Amino acid sequence: MFIQPWDDSLDEAEWQTWIADGHDFGLLSVNGLLGNSPAVVPTHFISDGNDLLVHLARPNPVWQTIENDPNVTFTVIGDYAFIPGPWRAGADIPLTHGVPTSYYAAVQFTCQAHIVDDPEAKADLLRRQMAHFQPDGDHAPVAVDQPPYARMLPGIRGLRLEVTDVRAKFKFDDHKPVEHRTAVAEHLTERGQSLDAPAARQQLRRLNRIGPWKP
Repeated sequence: MFIQPWDDSLDEAEWQTWIADGHDFGLLSVNGLLGNSPAVVPTHFISDGNDLLVHLARPNPVWQTIENDPNVTFTVIGDYAFIPGPWRAGADIPLTHGVPTSYYAAVQFTCQAHIVDDPEAKADLLRRQMAHFQPDGDHAPVAVDQPPYARMLPGIRGLRLEVTDVRAKFKFDDHKPVEHRTAVAEHLTERGQSLDAPAARQQLRRLNRIGPWKP
């Protein structure tokens, strides 16, 4: 992931807060076996200290690859929006000469994957995930000897992703003048499509922290 200086995370707390703010779905990328393309699996995850916890179906073909090479990447992307060229045109050029771009936030984790196959360890992993995704506790106990999970646990494998590096990118035109960024955020809010509103919030949040960009 290429990161310009003005797109870089301002500190660790910035990307950690962004992940904690409901960004809990990403792409697990694993190296392909010799002669095969890399495999990419979309999945929910939770953070557990410095690790990420994932579970996948046992028939998933990625297991052989992970067993062969545990070096994986997990990528989370959100708050993205297409920015039309006219929104980015400077005051001294025609609107149609403005160059479009994409806004987005992305956090990329480089990890060592550890497969979890022990039944009780898998149950514990699921309990941690359920505590995050169903905090009201409106589900049956996740236990190795009680239905419905007892009969389902053999059908999954867990992954503890030991994070070895994190790269975060917040691409919101932070090198542009304050007036430009403010105007684009207003355009996003007015357009109101898809993830326009969260993209505008990210741009204004970064604007408030950075102010005018200083190389």
